[in-house]
Amino acid sequence: MGWSVAWPPGPINTEIARRCLARGFWAGFGLLLGACSGDALWAVLVAVGVGAVFTGPVAQQVLGVLSIVLLGLLAVTFLRRAWRAFRGTAVAGSGPRFDSTKASYVLGLTMALTSPWNVTFWLAAIGRPGMTDLGLPALLMVVAAVIVGAATWGLVLSAAVVALHRQLGSVGRWGPVLMNGATALLMLWFIQGAARALVG
Repeated sequence: MGWSVAWPPGPINTEIARRCLARGFWAGFGLLLGACSGDALWAVLVAVGVGAVFTGPVAQQVLGVLSIVLLGLLAVTFLRRAWRAFRGTAVAGSGPRFDSTKASYVLGLTMALTSPWNVTFWLAAIGRPGMTDLGLPALLMVVAAVIVGAATWGLVLSAAVVALHRQLGSVGRWGPVLMNGATALLMLWFIQGAARALVG
């Protein structure tokens, strides 16, 4: 279940790959660990019966708007970095600190906590009547297994991106332009999908 929820392309996997290319394995994997922490929090809230509070229409709208704002900020950041790389100038304040392992963790945590899809997933996975009858210890065991599965996927993805980058060598002058530009476009794509889901 952890792999099935973690492998589909989305903002988190996109950002893991970009960070691995920009700063190495731990910058990308740190984002995944943050996302897993956010997922674990949602899962525990659902397991103890509090998660249903976050599925009401108002809560889903608030989470959806927060998610869109976060994706928008990321898109602007990456567009700005792509433009600066194209012009050959450094981007103040969004270099190594933004891509550090600590910043990656915080961003991953924030992305997971603001995604309305995450709480919905956990309600479907462990909040349904057949699962809640198993009791809290069994639910927490399922949560732990799913989180470990997702973290394992992140380990494989991060290692594969880093290995591929090493095989291909330096990305050259156009690498940062293409990498940040493509990430910005993907974030815009995810924004329009999230906005459509929010509206309709």
